[in-house]
Amino acid sequence: MAALSIGSAWTVGRTSSRRTAPSRPKISCVGWDPEGLLGPPKTGHIARREFQKRLEKDSDAREAFDRQVREEQERRRALREARVVPDTIEELIEYFLDTEARELEYEMARLRPRLNKDFFNHLQFELGQLRFAVSKTKEMEDRLIELEAMQKVLLEGTEAYDKMQADLVLARERLTKLLQSEDKKATLLEMLERNELDRSLLTLLDENIANAHKYNQKQAAEFMEKIRSAVLKYMTV
Repeated sequence: MAALSIGSAWTVGRTSSRRTAPSRPKISCVGWDPEGLLGPPKTGHIARREFQKRLEKDSDAREAFDRQVREEQERRRALREARVVPDTIEELIEYFLDTEARELEYEMARLRPRLNKDFFNHLQFELGQLRFAVSKTKEMEDRLIELEAMQKVLLEGTEAYDKMQADLVLARERLTKLLQSEDKKATLLEMLERNELDRSLLTLLDENIANAHKYNQKQAAEFMEKIRSAVLKYMTV
């Protein structure tokens, strides 16, 4: 599945006495580290290019980078498997508040069916109680800030996820049409006129190419790589 991009950067702070950290980390868009596995990148285009060139030229650096990525992926996988999803809406709210920022995208995708009208109505009800409370404590103020931030993240995140899923459904239909076409050039031109050549189609092709290589289907991979090159060519015409 294509990666879900939530947005630029949000901080969901929590200052409850149950927390050991005063605030949550930010969700950030990262250039040369799309998984965010190595922490905040060095700033600037030059720094990113230097990092890429180093990986291209230095095999030891590339091996160390790949090893660190694998270790971080394994760590995240183990943590994900260890997490127990709660049964009630109240517990689910706490579950999301306790989720690391970098894991929010994964959890929103996994628990999308639970993020329904009942969930958001319950969340809105609690927000209303906190906003219009006659007397507010510091804990209530902190709780209000937390829930408002979480509501924004979840609403925008689920909207982005739903759009991504809809785009992928259309991309699958378009890719099937393209692959089954006898005259692929004519089909590409037709799709170009209808504005059907987009990033979702490229993403789906990339996933199919990666799977073909994974299962040693060289001919299929080469065929789809040619299709991808043609799609990219027409997209940039």
